[in-house]
Amino acid sequence: MRVTERDRADRCPGVLRPWIADDGALVRLRLVGGRLSLDALARLVDVAAEHADGHLHLTKRANVQLRAISHDEGCVDEAFVEAVEATGLLPSRTHELVRNVMVSPLSGRSGGQADLRHAATRYDALVCDDPELAALSARFLVVLDDGRGDLVDRSLDLGAMAVSPDAAQLRVGSDGWGEVVPVADLPEALVALAHRFLAATTPPPEVRGTSLEGGAPAARPWHVDELPDGGATVLGAAHARDLRTHVTALPLPHGPIPQDDGRFAEHVAVPDGRLTPDLAAQVIARAHREVVVTPWRSLLLPDLENA
Repeated sequence: MRVTERDRADRCPGVLRPWIADDGALVRLRLVGGRLSLDALARLVDVAAEHADGHLHLTKRANVQLRAISHDEGCVDEAFVEAVEATGLLPSRTHELVRNVMVSPLSGRSGGQADLRHAATRYDALVCDDPELAALSARFLVVLDDGRGDLVDRSLDLGAMAVSPDAAQLRVGSDGWGEVVPVADLPEALVALAHRFLAATTPPPEVRGTSLEGGAPAARPWHVDELPDGGATVLGAAHARDLRTHVTALPLPHGPIPQDDGRFAEHVAVPDGRLTPDLAAQVIARAHREVVVTPWRSLLLPDLENA
């Protein structure tokens, strides 16, 4: 296997780099672990009504897309960008494309080995504060499975799977398993691996000055699996897969789900992943503080007092 040679930058859309479709511009908002406060959701519904087609479109990466946005030669209006920023969902203009972090939706609330929500939030903050990591592809994905096995089969670039309440095994690419690290150290460990990936994909000197659309360097792979060694260079010392990671979870049922603290979460179906204004209003009226967009294009309403 050899390094994949790209002849263009990835085209994954963002607020500042929309995809131009037949119905207008399409943008994607990255939600770390799918988490979305009720205030941000309400504001986003207003943004969609004023600037887009009125719907929130959920993705398989637990993100949200807005579409049918007006644009001028591929550029959306600054008023739209400012409206999105007012929701709190665009914390970094320089790093918006690389904030791709999936987390087990019920982590910290029901089942699983460990609560990985803080690790995801901390990793995102470290990425946004690191200028070099803005060079990651917009398709570069970090997946954190809390040990229940609901995300263990997802393709990923970097990730981890909890093996106890305080420890998780690192993952690099589809097949690489790294050391078991404390959950408290997980964000820094993932950032270090992200830097190793960038170092392994730096173009040779003769093409280093060449750039493609979007400013991405030429000939740089987007994913760990595209490296000639399947990511071994990034991983360093390979480790055997911990036996505690050999678990899978049944599909999340719709309806009420008991939480470990005695409260309930409600798993709400979103037909075709399209959150309409009517359904959004019902969710906002029912939810408590936040919702979680799942990788199955549905919504989880956690911390409810009754089913």
